[in-house]
Amino acid sequence: MFTRIRISTTLFLILIICGLLQIGSNGLSFWAFRDGQQNLEQIEHSGQQLSSLMAARAALLQTSQVLNRTGTLTALGYPLDEIKAGMVDARQALKLADSEFAAFKSIEQRSTESRQLGERTEASFSAWRNGLEHQATWLETNQLADFLGSPVQKMQARFDADYQGWQRHIDAYIDDARAESQRDYQRSQLMFLTMVVLAVLITAGSLLWSRRMIVSPLKIVSDHFDSIAKGDLARPIAVYGKNEISAIFAGLKAMQDALRNTVSQVRQSSYAMHTGISEIAAGNNDLSSRTEQQAASLAETAASMEQLTATVGQNADNARQASELASNAARTARMGGDQASNVAHTMQSIATSSQKIGDIISVIDGIAFQTNILALNAAVEAARAGEQGRGFAVVAGEVRNLASRSAQAAKEIKVLIEESVARVQEGSALVDTAAKTMGEIVHSVTQVNDIMGEIASASDEQRRGIEQVALAVSQMDQVTQQNAALVEEGAAATEQLTGQADTLTTLVSVFKIEELNTFSPERVVPNAQPAVS
Repeated sequence: MFTRIRISTTLFLILIICGLLQIGSNGLSFWAFRDGQQNLEQIEHSGQQLSSLMAARAALLQTSQVLNRTGTLTALGYPLDEIKAGMVDARQALKLADSEFAAFKSIEQRSTESRQLGERTEASFSAWRNGLEHQATWLETNQLADFLGSPVQKMQARFDADYQGWQRHIDAYIDDARAESQRDYQRSQLMFLTMVVLAVLITAGSLLWSRRMIVSPLKIVSDHFDSIAKGDLARPIAVYGKNEISAIFAGLKAMQDALRNTVSQVRQSSYAMHTGISEIAAGNNDLSSRTEQQAASLAETAASMEQLTATVGQNADNARQASELASNAARTARMGGDQASNVAHTMQSIATSSQKIGDIISVIDGIAFQTNILALNAAVEAARAGEQGRGFAVVAGEVRNLASRSAQAAKEIKVLIEESVARVQEGSALVDTAAKTMGEIVHSVTQVNDIMGEIASASDEQRRGIEQVALAVSQMDQVTQQNAALVEEGAAATEQLTGQADTLTTLVSVFKIEELNTFSPERVVPNAQPAVS
């Protein structure tokens, strides 16, 4: 069954399964992370509520303490200024309590229990806050009896009870969030172990499948290739299935059959080549005798070639000298170009330095302007402060700082000017060098012209030698015409031999061939190795 399934399809299914496992694992991780993030946000939200409520309670406690202290001062008859100062502190503490409780109310209540608890807390806060407000009013109107008889302690106790309820509510939520996080962790751990087991099973199954469907068949293919490489074309190849490995076996079997047929043709062609080779041998003997006639003409040609060789040697020497001089001229020209490039770079550096000088002068102008302003400010400050004018010292320090910057800028100007002068001198020297280099180029070109004249005279001698060579070649041509007939006869035999030789050289010379006319599965399978087990 597995041999009929394509390997690419199986690999694609394995990739899909691995992708689904990865997506599932990531989804579970995201789900656990989302719950944890929500728990953290709720804990932070509850912490902000408790912090604002705690700050409001602390402000009301501070108000109560200030009012009690102010009431004591009023009863003891302390000066009115101290009593008013206490009342101002009490009012400020009340405002702080209002702002903190407003911050508490602005935080959203995300559950029914927290909303109910928030309503009770708001009522107890308002009662306590209004009680403290009434106490402050009674103190301002000097109604000590009403002040002392106010039930503020009961109001505070009721608010403290609601405050403790908030603390218990937040602690309970934190405990629930901790338990939920623990459950999420346990679920994530279980899912992780499940994914690991599935991954191990899939990996093991994939390895077994690949070994059975890919590795083992490829080992069989390798064995067949080794047999063919050794010249054994008689080993049968069995083909099973319809997947990619089966296609490889089918192609290998077709290649083996084609090689077997080709080797048979090579054996037949090798016998036919002997006849053609014999005819070529006879023609070569006749051609050898005629070649002796060409030797005399070649001797004359050799004499002329000696003279021609001497002349060519002289031309070669002159050509080498001309090449060397041309190289020197080119090198000299390159030196002139390099020097000119250096001059250009030097001038560019001078321009850059001049630009820097302009920038520094602008800085100096700005510093001078700021120095004048600071000096004016120092004079005004000194006039206002008199002997105690501390601002004058600050302004004077800034003046000194700007003065130092002006001095530094002046130094940089001096350095840049000196650098510009040096670069100008360097540019002059480079220009002189370039002029000398161009003179050398002119001298080298003159020498090249002289040598070219010598080459021209040598070329004339070559011409006369070539005329003698032409005469000898005409004599060789007569003999060549006689050889042409034999060449045509040899060409006919060689053409037949060439076709057979080309066929022979493209094939393997030694193979083991079993004389089988047909190959049927019934005859091959018993001794064959299956493509896919």
